Amino acid sequence: MPSEIKFGTDGWRAIIADQFTFANVRKAAQGLASEMLASGTAQSGAVIAWDTRFASQAFAATTAEVLTGNGIRCSLATRPAPTPAASFSVTHHNAGGGVMITASHNPGAYNGFKVKSDQGGSAPPEMVERIEAQVARVESGEVELRSIGLDTAEKNGLLNRFDPTGPYLEKLAQVVDIGPIKNAPLKIVVDSMYGSGGGLFPRLLAGGKLELLEIHGEPNPAFPGFAQPEPIEANLGALRDAVRETGADAGIAFDGDADRVGYVDENGRYISTLEGFSLLAHHLLERRGQRGSVVSTITMSSMVDRLGEAYRVDTPRTAVGFKYVGPMMLTTDAVLGGEESGGYAFRGHVPERDGLLSGLFFLEAMVMSGKHPSELLSELFAITGPHSFQRIDLEFPAGDRAAIQQVINTAEPDELGGLAVERSDRLDGVKYFLVGGSWAIVRMSGTEPLLRIYSEAPNAETVSLILDDLKTMLGQS
Repeated sequence: MPSEIKFGTDGWRAIIADQFTFANVRKAAQGLASEMLASGTAQSGAVIAWDTRFASQAFAATTAEVLTGNGIRCSLATRPAPTPAASFSVTHHNAGGGVMITASHNPGAYNGFKVKSDQGGSAPPEMVERIEAQVARVESGEVELRSIGLDTAEKNGLLNRFDPTGPYLEKLAQVVDIGPIKNAPLKIVVDSMYGSGGGLFPRLLAGGKLELLEIHGEPNPAFPGFAQPEPIEANLGALRDAVRETGADAGIAFDGDADRVGYVDENGRYISTLEGFSLLAHHLLERRGQRGSVVSTITMSSMVDRLGEAYRVDTPRTAVGFKYVGPMMLTTDAVLGGEESGGYAFRGHVPERDGLLSGLFFLEAMVMSGKHPSELLSELFAITGPHSFQRIDLEFPAGDRAAIQQVINTAEPDELGGLAVERSDRLDGVKYFLVGGSWAIVRMSGTEPLLRIYSEAPNAETVSLILDDLKTMLGQS
């Protein structure tokens, strides 16, 4: 029988009580334990954290039972925490790895099992392959699944409990000087989307002139009002309204586990994830004067390349997923790294997405420049030229998957949206490079049964025409 435990773009995710069961979590945990024992990282122990989703705390406890049952010391979180807090905790505890129980931005019916390397980032592809091989050995009966109760583990010195949020927030305040932000006369609205980032931004930035209004800050595993807790334009109506109604200077949103970010300007306009990342890159290169590579995935804006040319820094690209971005950041000493989904990481912190830190750098750009977000974008466009972007997620019948994949593997259109196709790249799905610097991508989601199509062009009209042609090409119009 094929395994129900399949690691995608970032960890294994599945619907709760369908494939995401306690039995399968035990198998995944045993696979990780076996990998850590084989690789020699087990002697440094593991960190286990969890988010606000249904039964996340119980799934985390089950994971700890298995790891300690294999003799691996574990630090188990006592409260829900953002994924970046779990990532930082791995390095803070000098652990050999970690697990975060979360399905990140997926709908509320999902939960997930994210694995962290000893660097705090997403498990790199080679580590994931070793874990999957160990899971297969567990499922075949070749490896025994070992587990002990948490009380026994604690008595045997194999388990300690900790609150990951305090040291994590202290670290953020070291990476960004929050004093000027706290004392800036700004009004900011934060949407925590009922996730594990709730309450943390107000806690971090309290005590100054900054007025911070939080919406959806209380935990709710159903994520009411959201198709999924993802800070994309379709989900930010309440934030945009709140910014306009309160006369706020900006809006910031975090996804379910606070490793992704979304921005809204002072007029309630959504700032796309490509604009947001490019804005932060410009801030770090220009106002902070940092130098080093800017790493991003193939779905990130070509504005990044224009910034690289302007500031004479490299802009390497990877396949989609921070399991590729994080290692590339480490090998190139990157200033920052990011992907189109709104996940950005920064030098001086763990090589993993951090929504709260992304929010702090956004506020720092406003404070240091004295400009509103719309003005920061105008400043960016003066260097890169105007860019428009859109991503569409398409559901499709399961039986059509092979036919659609065949189109992705072979289609070579002459033009899209009236623009000639200059070349294509199949590093991850297919990317079409169009005349004048525009581009389009088609790829399967690594975490959900979705077909994703993307395009960037100088204006929204051209983007729309490109996407229409892609949908026709894929038989999805």
